[in-house]
Amino acid sequence: MNAIRVVRGTATGPTEMAAYDAALAEAHVHNYNLVPVSSVIPADAEVEAVGTAPDLGPAGQRLTVVEARATVAGPGRASAGLAWATSEEGPGLFYEAAGETGAEDVRDRVVEGLSTGQELRDWTFGEVRHEVATAPAEPGMYTAAVVLAVYGESSSIF
Repeated sequence: MNAIRVVRGTATGPTEMAAYDAALAEAHVHNYNLVPVSSVIPADAEVEAVGTAPDLGPAGQRLTVVEARATVAGPGRASAGLAWATSEEGPGLFYEAAGETGAEDVRDRVVEGLSTGQELRDWTFGEVRHEVATAPAEPGMYTAAVVLAVYGESSSIF
């Protein structure tokens, strides 16, 4: 069975990119070239929330992800979240949301989005799970929050 790991991170930096890179570092996916995909979970995948990614291969390789990402200039709050569910038939869905809101708002939005996506499919879904990352943004700094579903391990970009 193939693993999809849900990881998360928050960080602050002097620029948007610095904060984002540091949030990726907290999730331990900062050394990969992230390739975003839409939100369908393959039938043969097992999804697990792990917080921080294990070693997924050499730096610079491609890593397939579904990503929720928010970066805000302080003061404020950055929040990002994913919700997911698999079906009895095998495949499943991720839904992502992010913004300058609190964790509860982001959680409600990803769960609502997932519910809408489930209604579009003739699958029988199981338990809904979610993961949210949120952090306050300090005045004069940027804060980023990320939650990523990481598909498998990295692969060569060439």
